[in-house]
Amino acid sequence: LCATISNLRHGGVEKLLQNLLRHKLLHHESKHFDGYRLTNLGYDYLALRTFLSRNVVTGVGRQIGVGKESDIFLVQDDD
Repeated sequence: LCATISNLRHGGVEKLLQNLLRHKLLHHESKHFDGYRLTNLGYDYLALRTFLSRNVVTGVGRQIGVGKESDIFLVQDDD
């Protein structure tokens, strides 16, 4: 199904999924079926890539805070 949706070869999809799993951006579930879901880190990465592609953020600085379920970083824009 992933290969059909992405228009990639089966081997190419497997390589991309393994890379995302290695970086803990995806979680693989294989109880009754093969399933993948984005992790919180995957959602953060997706949001950061979106901000970068829209030129909202141009750089990430140092960490300024740590919360229960979050880390806070300074970011840089064009201004």
